[in-house]
Amino acid sequence: MSIQYFLPQRLSSWCMRKLTRIQTPWFKNLFIKVFSKLYDINWQESAVKKPEDFKTFNEFFTRPLENGARPIHDAPLVSPADGKIAACGNLEDTQFIRAKGHDFTVESLIADPELAQIFKDGSFATVYLSPRDYHRVHMPATGKLLRTIHIPGKLYSVSLKTAGQIPTLFAENERYVSVFDTEYGKMIVILVGAINVSSMETVWAGEITPPYGKVLAYQHYEDGMTLEKGAEMGRFNMGSTAIVLLEKNDRVALNPELKEAAPVQMGGALYNLCNLSQD
Repeated sequence: MSIQYFLPQRLSSWCMRKLTRIQTPWFKNLFIKVFSKLYDINWQESAVKKPEDFKTFNEFFTRPLENGARPIHDAPLVSPADGKIAACGNLEDTQFIRAKGHDFTVESLIADPELAQIFKDGSFATVYLSPRDYHRVHMPATGKLLRTIHIPGKLYSVSLKTAGQIPTLFAENERYVSVFDTEYGKMIVILVGAINVSSMETVWAGEITPPYGKVLAYQHYEDGMTLEKGAEMGRFNMGSTAIVLLEKNDRVALNPELKEAAPVQMGGALYNLCNLSQD
């Protein structure tokens, strides 16, 4: 049995939140420098170049990039984040998503049986963000926000190793489901919480956690904002996972170059048009 089941998840995440928001200069600067060396952070692409110019470690962790650091591919849908592909593929007739050889349903992931039916035979891509990655999440395609679902849950680690130890990891962790209407059909982007992910944010709701959810929270948007492809939609204050679901669509297909554990960058091709060859 994984040690993940016994860790004090919320206490650990609360402590990490406090640590990453300390503004004492010597502590904050040392924290950033040690982390940067440990994870080989690429300072060249950061819009802010020095540890001293960040107010807190969290501000560094969610740092913006230089303009042009992540060009947006002309593919119909692009990766929402930097990271590695944890899993991707077509949803089966039974709506199961495969994660490290284990199955779980779309319904269990998004906590809405009616909504889950829309994505029957659709497709998905799961991007794991490691601590060294850029931690803002962007729109895979231009979409109008229709609704959100905040689902309470555990805070297991979402590393690729842990995904193989906990069969229904993404359906157990706390998560925030955002539903969009796009020219390619309904699209969902899911932010998955994890241990030491001290909070998640979106551009329309601000900080979602903490407080951590205790009950399902549904929000409908009659006049929801439209976010352009490549626009920031949210961020993780520490690392986690983003999942994209797309309803069945004959016009687009997952980029065949995407394989499990393959590195991706925000803005890279996630889906291709079916009648076009890959660049």
